[in-house]
Amino acid sequence: MSKGPVPFANIGKRAKDLLYKDYNFDQKFFLSTCSNSGLNLTATGVKINEDFIGDIRTQHKSSRTTVDVIIDSDSKVSTTVTVNEALTGLKTSFAFKVPDHKSGKLDLQYAHNRFSMNSTIGLTSTPLVELAATVGTSELAIGAEFGFDSTSAAVTKYNSGVGYNKSDFSASLLLADKGETLKASYVHLFNPTNGATVAAEVTHKLKTKDNYFTLGSSHALDPSTLLKTRFSNSGKVGLLCQHEWRPKSLVTLSAEYDPKVVSAPSRIGVAISLKP
Repeated sequence: MSKGPVPFANIGKRAKDLLYKDYNFDQKFFLSTCSNSGLNLTATGVKINEDFIGDIRTQHKSSRTTVDVIIDSDSKVSTTVTVNEALTGLKTSFAFKVPDHKSGKLDLQYAHNRFSMNSTIGLTSTPLVELAATVGTSELAIGAEFGFDSTSAAVTKYNSGVGYNKSDFSASLLLADKGETLKASYVHLFNPTNGATVAAEVTHKLKTKDNYFTLGSSHALDPSTLLKTRFSNSGKVGLLCQHEWRPKSLVTLSAEYDPKVVSAPSRIGVAISLKP
């Protein structure tokens, strides 16, 4: 694929991943196996309070085609067929759910040295259409996304943004929520040896003039243990410790303290990921 501008959805992704990725305050289990024939099997389960939600995913890769089938705990079956490089730089996927006959959609992703585009079209008589595009280089990307519901003839979303990426830092500015939210983020790698990184995200609501911010850090305690912290203006403090106890197998502990919740101010979660 081309090394052009990142897709619009990835603008600000480095900061978002540091601040929010892998934080989990429930009990989560993930098991993945693969075979030499290209067949992968993944089982995921999450216990939220007294409810258990899970799914089983099978994935088969053959040449340029990938087929994903997911069966969830509600007995719904989701299927996605993806074709890479149908044309140079083009990735195509077709997805549908059973028994929801209105769930079919077609995704197109195109990447070029100076242009990136993602589109989603619902396969119904009155489809929901979404389009996102960026222009620029691998370092600088300027883009926008747009959504339209033909059923109600209404615009469902329009956002725009700019992102700048270097090996040691990344910055982004997004105008989201149909022009009602301005969001800026920044992430900086200070020490490549232990991965010491800090990130900040600031959100400004243009209508209400409210401001929010989140600060976070990440660094490796040793080659197999990662520690992350997070602090927000509301007073919430988050802590994450992730340990790779064997290659590609992880155990992650997350905790969050909220001083505004008197009855249960702390939340603790554990996630186990096994990849034999």
